[in-house]
Amino acid sequence: MAANPFLDVDSRVLTPEAFDFILNNELKRAIRSQNYVSLLQIEATESSPEDGGLIRAEELARVASRELRETDLISRDARGRLSVVLLDADLAHTMVVLERLLARFEHYEFTSAGSIAVGAACCPTDGADAGSLRQAAEVQSMSSFRAPRKTAFDGHR
Repeated sequence: MAANPFLDVDSRVLTPEAFDFILNNELKRAIRSQNYVSLLQIEATESSPEDGGLIRAEELARVASRELRETDLISRDARGRLSVVLLDADLAHTMVVLERLLARFEHYEFTSAGSIAVGAACCPTDGADAGSLRQAAEVQSMSSFRAPRKTAFDGHR
């Protein structure tokens, strides 16, 4: 069976090209039908070498996908930043999803410790095209926190 050109190795993570195509179509649909679409950006930031390095994007995607609907879109860029599109979600509902994601991240023991930064923006409130929405959702616009690291003992539970 041929590999799916729209998905990465992870089952729900779209390739950047497929994500951009679908994002642009969903933004057009949202404007036409006067619905909301929100964009979340999640990024593992640099950590100290004694923490064991950077949290992997695959691990972030796997944890995040547990809190998202099947219809929400997930992608990973070359920098390892995750982008999540929440369909039919205004900023208030996006914040509820974001709080659930942050709670999940805080209680998940990642293979490496590090900081996770998040940002959110909503169409049409913060922008009506992909570029302006991405700019409004830059990760420094929201808070970040330290994620715990698994220890050798924790891995044997």
